[in-house]
Amino acid sequence: MYKALHLSPMIPSYNIKETASFFIDLLGFDKFLYDENNYVILHKDNLTIHILNAGTDIGEMEFYLEVDELDVLWNSIKDKLSNIKVRAPFDREYGMRELHIIIPQTKTLLFIGEVIKRAD
Repeated sequence: MYKALHLSPMIPSYNIKETASFFIDLLGFDKFLYDENNYVILHKDNLTIHILNAGTDIGEMEFYLEVDELDVLWNSIKDKLSNIKVRAPFDREYGMRELHIIIPQTKTLLFIGEVIKRAD
């Protein structure tokens, strides 16, 4: 069974730089894990906040669940997702392996990810 490591909010923003500054200047989030024009991950202590461009659909929400064994989790749930919109695991440019699931009866996208282990 997989272990849940973190649950991180994914905050839609109309101005990512200003939203990031709020968390950095006011709340002490000072380390960028990933910083692009349309996506920022902030880190403080054992927490992360993902900030991304806001969409036009009012009420949308996203969460990021970091786990330790994404493929183990995927293999245990993939046969139970027949009526659920899902994107199977894939590698991201910011060093995470992820799967995406639309939570039923909501406008909520659940990202589930694991840090890609690098061979040294």
